Amino acid sequence: METKGGFYITQIKQLQDRIFERLLVENGIEISGGQGRILFILWKKDNLTISEISKETSLAKNTVSIVVDGMVHKGILERNINPENRRQTIISLTEYAKSIQEKYEAVSQQMNQLFYQGFSEDEQKLFEQYLAKILDTLIQEENRRK
Repeated sequence: METKGGFYITQIKQLQDRIFERLLVENGIEISGGQGRILFILWKKDNLTISEISKETSLAKNTVSIVVDGMVHKGILERNINPENRRQTIISLTEYAKSIQEKYEAVSQQMNQLFYQGFSEDEQKLFEQYLAKILDTLIQEENRRK
């Protein structure tokens, strides 16, 4: 039996990224999808290390570092030395980042509505259970290979 799930997931991800970035620009939010993933995590819990952000976003640490550098340069985030552990750098939201949260969440809601257009509530729950199962399998595999 030929399966196409991975192919569909890749196509969905590419289309979703393009549509989401267009919606962000249309709403006056000039950040990329990767930057949005980092902001989303920091909006839930501010003042995290690169390692913590990496774990929460499933992005590689070097990727997080590069994206954070760009966000610091643009005034979206700031880096501070942890006073309790001077070897550790803490990444924090700026006032600008806090000010765009509501708009960003509205755009995210638009994407959710688009994703689930035509789905019943039961279909949506089942679909999300399947996605969670795939995610868990992939996380276990990645951890096994470390």
